[in-house]
Amino acid sequence: MNIKTLAIIVAGGSGWRLSGLQSPDENGRGVPKQYMLLSTQCILDHTISCFTKHREIDHVMVVIHREDQAVYDRMISNHEKLLPVVLGGDSRQQSVYCGLEAANKTGFDAKVLIHDGVRPFIDAQTISQVLAKISPQNGTLPAHRVADTLKKSTNELKVIETIARDNVFCAQTPQGFLMGDIFQVHKDAAEDKNTGEGVSRFTDDASMFEAVGLSVSIVDAPASNFKITTADDLDRARHMVAKQQKEVTKLHADIRTGNGYDVHALIPGDEIILCGHKIAFNKSLKGHSDADAALHALTDALLGTIGSGDIGSHFPPSDPQWKDAASDYFLTTALELVRAEGGVINNIDITIICEAPKIGPHRQAMREKLAQLCDLALGRVSVKATTNEELGFLGRSEGIAAIATTTISFGIESTLT
Repeated sequence: MNIKTLAIIVAGGSGWRLSGLQSPDENGRGVPKQYMLLSTQCILDHTISCFTKHREIDHVMVVIHREDQAVYDRMISNHEKLLPVVLGGDSRQQSVYCGLEAANKTGFDAKVLIHDGVRPFIDAQTISQVLAKISPQNGTLPAHRVADTLKKSTNELKVIETIARDNVFCAQTPQGFLMGDIFQVHKDAAEDKNTGEGVSRFTDDASMFEAVGLSVSIVDAPASNFKITTADDLDRARHMVAKQQKEVTKLHADIRTGNGYDVHALIPGDEIILCGHKIAFNKSLKGHSDADAALHALTDALLGTIGSGDIGSHFPPSDPQWKDAASDYFLTTALELVRAEGGVINNIDITIICEAPKIGPHRQAMREKLAQLCDLALGRVSVKATTNEELGFLGRSEGIAAIATTTISFGIESTLT
């Protein structure tokens, strides 16, 4: 792994303090807090974005709970710089060690940041400052000064001491280290070498550094980089995101909707392609290209938001170069044109109209393919299907049609990043 900076985001917790707000998944397990929504993105997706969009971060690795692969795949966008997930352990520190061990196996040996998956408001300046202070045998953490008077109590909540708050800080993440230093500290702690207590006593990675006599520097950071732990924290986070979006919408309220429709005849064959997904069938769709009616309709919908004609004007069927062409290319071109105009896709919605084949068994694969092609979270992609009730040429199974709708915001990307 020839990179200079790696961010490891730890997201293996179960979020028990928010269990009352969680909706159970299909297996009856509560949805962990890192996958709860802040507007249209989950908390973890917000957090990942902070690092994948940062110019000094080369790659991002996320460590998740071993039972969370399905919800992770469903809720997380297709970020650039994002490495395959690593399955964590039973505690936070065990999960961190799993991530470090996975990075170590690739030969990575440079600066590493370790960040809580439920701190979605880390700012770019703090990340840069933490990276800048990392040096051999010296870790770095962001923190904000304590403003309130501190009290120490008994187990019965009787005050026994007032603690001086001078030079007292609340620690945050990301905490930064050289890979060789933090990996060795974790490895030794996991093997009970330095403290005799393993990793159970440590609440963050900096405390492990301190325990073996290594130094840790502080970067003064804003208190807005808080960890979402309680229901009040979640409400605060949602209000912050809503306020940000309200400010963006007020300044950049340019939202456009595009529609597209396409239909192709069915001819003898052995497969059809819809939404870029191949389906074995006893017929094929007739067309100059691969005849993917769904992608053709979506391409027209995208072009419609920027007044750029239709798919035929960009890729005329009379041009032999488009003979049997994959419709992925048409869609990608339309996406590039939209993004060149400053467009950010909010969602896409496709309805396929046919008597056969059955679309239901292929719907998820189609959604995943569209999400990949359009670089969208799966929750922003919808594929539906209906029959024509045996009416007309569609009802007689002579063809397949598709309707696509997309909503795009213009001028927002530069404000959000």
